[in-house]
Amino acid sequence: MTAIRRVCIYCGSNTGTRPAYTAAAARLGVALGEQGLSLVYGGGNVGLMGVLADAALAAGVDVIGVIPEALEAKELAHPRLTELRVVASMHERKALMAELADGFIAMPGGLGTLDELFETWTWAQLGFHGKPCGLLDVEEYFQPLIAFLDHAVLEGFVRAEHRRMTFVETDPLVLLDRFRSWKPSPIGKWLERSTL
Repeated sequence: MTAIRRVCIYCGSNTGTRPAYTAAAARLGVALGEQGLSLVYGGGNVGLMGVLADAALAAGVDVIGVIPEALEAKELAHPRLTELRVVASMHERKALMAELADGFIAMPGGLGTLDELFETWTWAQLGFHGKPCGLLDVEEYFQPLIAFLDHAVLEGFVRAEHRRMTFVETDPLVLLDRFRSWKPSPIGKWLERSTL
């Protein structure tokens, strides 16, 4: 069993077109409080990031934001966090968020969210960390991505075991419960021709 104290959540700096995205961000912030967990996130006060942070703070959650200098003004760094860490680059942001967290969740978001998700997932695939990863699949937002990943498995570019390394749930409490029961199992990245 993995000890989960802090969860890193990747999500959009916009709210998207559906009210369900905002509602899910707020619900996840509350769920962290119910589970006694801390939040690590991108430090912004806008979009789903702001909704998530506000809900978590209202639920009594310790919230650590990590934001690059170049985005501090653009993403309107949240003024009321437990702690805000300003770093020099996106690379440093992702590395520090990964270091601080015991697990990773991606919510609906854009290119930045996908970048963070896939880097973290790749690090898990390579055995650089043994922390759980998950998708909070609101309104089936991630279903096209999941279909693509299934295609990548069929085409021999991703192991089925690696495809299954990231949990997909629609309920934040179920997702967090799965994190608590996570047991990393080292699986080699490279596919042998005999397994194709």
